[in-house]
Amino acid sequence: MKYDLQFCIGSRLRRLSRIADGHFRRKLSEFNITENQMTILFVLKKMGKVEQGKIGQALVLERSTVSRNIKILEKQNYINRTSEYRPEIELSKQGNEMVKKLIPLWEETMDELISKLGENGLTHLTELENSLN
Repeated sequence: MKYDLQFCIGSRLRRLSRIADGHFRRKLSEFNITENQMTILFVLKKMGKVEQGKIGQALVLERSTVSRNIKILEKQNYINRTSEYRPEIELSKQGNEMVKKLIPLWEETMDELISKLGENGLTHLTELENSLN
């Protein structure tokens, strides 16, 4: 093998993602919501009423991941969906209320992670993301 498994870029990036997700997961446990679902709610808050596919594009998520999470959020009454052939989704009143509750937790977690990474770490993270795009 040309590379040792410990240097696998995909594996290392997924590990970093799981570590960061763990920080968010601890804060979200009382809300019965996942990191992906929180992010979808935040994107809907920013984008307003959009086709479901736009969420996947904005978050670089697979269609099945978006669909599964949208169905869960809809059952929890956090989003509304139109009945058109290509349905649009938007935050419901309860969804907007949930976003208001989640923002302080998200900000607190971001503060913790930024503190651990430092400015240098944030700069490298941005550079890495830009390099792989």
